[in-house]
Amino acid sequence: MRHDASVARELKITLGESVVATLAATVSTLVLEVPVWAMFVGWISYFTRGVNLRQGLINLTCVFVGLGLGIAAGAATQVLTPHLGSATLTAVVFAVSVLVLSLRHLPVFNNLLGFFLGLVAFFASHKPPSWSAFTELGLAAAVGAAAAGIAVVLQRLALRADARA
Repeated sequence: MRHDASVARELKITLGESVVATLAATVSTLVLEVPVWAMFVGWISYFTRGVNLRQGLINLTCVFVGLGLGIAAGAATQVLTPHLGSATLTAVVFAVSVLVLSLRHLPVFNNLLGFFLGLVAFFASHKPPSWSAFTELGLAAAVGAAAAGIAVVLQRLALRADARA
């Protein structure tokens, strides 16, 4: 009997998390017109370290920093390509890697996974480096991180209610 209750609880939690993810994807696409995959970058970032609101915000901030670094790398690539040719990629990747890997030594905002999620999100978008790209991808990531936070809160509420029953 105990096993049945555990399975039922897990099913409730899974369905609840799925509803939250579905709503976030729908709002991202139909209301905000931002890419769903970028929303899931924010969702993933929420879970990279410490599953609570404070860490979720820190993780999301690291994604924003990564987006900014990606945009800067894209702009640097555009500027340097006429001068360095095919060596531009090597120079830019090296410079960005040194910078990102150095950021892990910051006291709070030091989530390497968050930085790299932001970088990858920018380059995967194939958008030109711009504030518009930052806004669109950052908004999508923020929706995803918020949705992940809501999913965690709902999970905790379900577990508490189940413990009281």
